[in-house]
Amino acid sequence: MAKKYRVRLTEEERSYLESLVHKGKVAAHKRLHAEILLKADSSAWGDQWQDSQISEAFGISTRTVERVRQRLVQEGLELALERAKPSRVRNRVIDGENEAHLVALACSDAPDGYSRWTLRLLGQRMVELGYVESVSHETIRQTFKKNELKPWQNKEWCIPAQGSAEFVCAMEDVLDVYKRSYDEDHPLVCMDESSKQHIKETRQPLPAKPGSVEKYDTEYERNGVSNLFMFFEPLAGKRQVVVTDQRTAVDWAHQIRNLVDVIHPHAKRITLVMDNLNTHTGASLYKAFAPEEVRRILDKLDIHYTPKHGSWLNMAEIELSILSRQCLERRIPDQETLKKEVAAWQEQRNAIARPMQWRFTNEDARIKLKKLYPTVSTHAK
Repeated sequence: MAKKYRVRLTEEERSYLESLVHKGKVAAHKRLHAEILLKADSSAWGDQWQDSQISEAFGISTRTVERVRQRLVQEGLELALERAKPSRVRNRVIDGENEAHLVALACSDAPDGYSRWTLRLLGQRMVELGYVESVSHETIRQTFKKNELKPWQNKEWCIPAQGSAEFVCAMEDVLDVYKRSYDEDHPLVCMDESSKQHIKETRQPLPAKPGSVEKYDTEYERNGVSNLFMFFEPLAGKRQVVVTDQRTAVDWAHQIRNLVDVIHPHAKRITLVMDNLNTHTGASLYKAFAPEEVRRILDKLDIHYTPKHGSWLNMAEIELSILSRQCLERRIPDQETLKKEVAAWQEQRNAIARPMQWRFTNEDARIKLKKLYPTVSTHAK
């Protein structure tokens, strides 16, 4: 039986894994996973061992070998080296007396820029096609049976240290920035980055139809990774997403110059909110441009950093989450397709142009996040 998840490592990936195997201080599970991938590698440099050989050599089950190969293809090299988290189960059942048009529409392809239909999208399309004069998303929701309890779900979260003056200082600075009103000469821009791994189908999926969900094969291949730069203007309700090959300091520097010279060429000063990634500094600009050019760019920027373990304060991260849910939660084979789909999503979101309503203030933080504030002694000295 053919392997469902083929391991083909690059020379760089093999070199990295070999360094892990020979390092003294590496977690046992990470070393084991590295050895599995090296032995399973079917590239020109690989050992091309069968699962049964790997299982016998390391005293593990063949299912363990399969899981490591699967995580490499689905989630990338770094996550393949870690222990797998419990899988999430998502059950969506269409039940009850649903209208035939709604069922057929829900089984059709989602609009460009969206990975799947949402309740509101279904309602809008029902009205556009003339099936109903108006319909709320709640009415549509009631036609679908959903699980009320979802114990398999969990959420990854950045947890700051308690009593951290550094954290609350940066937090209150950003929250003060978010209180400002819209000013065309001084736009507020939130910036963040993400990545998308490309997955190629090896067999043609079977489309959805009434009574049957879409079916896609478990076998697929990695086809590289693209980076996404998100520039989001919460007060204007506008966003621009740029897809690049990588996310180096020089890549970031060119995107910042594009923000200053192309997106907001007439702004007197741009307020830029972003996280503390090591490439998000003025030093990165000096790696890409002459000193005079760097000073010109920096003079147009008023930079504010979210605190460490406080990336939730960056509104661009919220917008990236929306992009991921609405557009990226599917197999996208290559960068060209990714650019087309992201552009379609961006165009539709910008056409709405709704400002983001940020209601969390410093006053709220001092009550709800009281434990994060250092204790100040009131005794006179």
